[in-house]
Amino acid sequence: MRLITVLFFNMFFLFSVVVSGQHTAVEIGVVTDNDLYTSSKNDQYYTNGLEIFYRYLSKKEKPQLLKKINEIRIGQYMYSPRFIYKDEEQMFDRPFAGYLFGEFASTNFYANQSVFKKHIQLGYVGPNSFADKIQSETHKLFDYTAFEEWDYQIKNTLGIQTYFMFSKPVFNALKSKTIDFRWQSEAKLGTIFTSLSTGFVGRIGIKKLVPFSDSNFYGASLNKANGLLDSELYFYVLPTVNYQFYDATIQGSLFNDNSPVTFDIIPFRFNAETGLRYRRKNLNLSYAFVYRGKELKFYRNIGYFYGSISVSYIFR
Repeated sequence: MRLITVLFFNMFFLFSVVVSGQHTAVEIGVVTDNDLYTSSKNDQYYTNGLEIFYRYLSKKEKPQLLKKINEIRIGQYMYSPRFIYKDEEQMFDRPFAGYLFGEFASTNFYANQSVFKKHIQLGYVGPNSFADKIQSETHKLFDYTAFEEWDYQIKNTLGIQTYFMFSKPVFNALKSKTIDFRWQSEAKLGTIFTSLSTGFVGRIGIKKLVPFSDSNFYGASLNKANGLLDSELYFYVLPTVNYQFYDATIQGSLFNDNSPVTFDIIPFRFNAETGLRYRRKNLNLSYAFVYRGKELKFYRNIGYFYGSISVSYIFR
């Protein structure tokens, strides 16, 4: 299994290099998530995430389609308990889990400013994600205490994930150059996560807002003219209502029950995200504060929050 995983991601990197030679402008970036980005004392549940992505413009053209941007991404997520009680029968308030994946996505930007994104992921939850080894080495590097309880993590399960997102403008009567709103809905279906979410996106511009078809909010900083887009600087808010049908990082595999620690999930949740995004010339920067409502049925488990930092550069 581990050999197959390594070979898969080597082929994935090779494909991205081949694609990069076929386009004049590409965007390469990294997203890093960590609860320490919000508080030095905050360390719980979704404890770390790392993604590397590569975007390029599709050559396909359709009526009313302003642009289509394709994306290749690899990522790893780590989950761990808030506290570990070694003297109690119920040691954890969340399972240890890791998720390693590769992704191909495409995002359509239409003339009416609606946006449609879809992606497919392949990967693993479990020891094949290497989350235990990476967290252990990272903690040693920064002289943190390394967890010894990763033996209790969710066992290996193959991840096949699909994702769909649709977004459209609302409250157009406001006609403001510095404030806009849109409705956004998402659906996830797969062997790791299955859920539905809906909510509103609000942007508040420190300067005149750029249309979403050219904004970095949905990754639209590439254009067909291969020229520089207007700079951006804005705050945003994104409150959503989420219904979670399934989460393998909490419930274990769909196909077996061999994980030593699992919990029942809470289906209805309130989630929220707020942050600041910036673009100047070829550079994109963003910071987000992300809140997630209580996810599982256990008296010690609570809602949590983390920070997300994204940096990308456009090569022309």
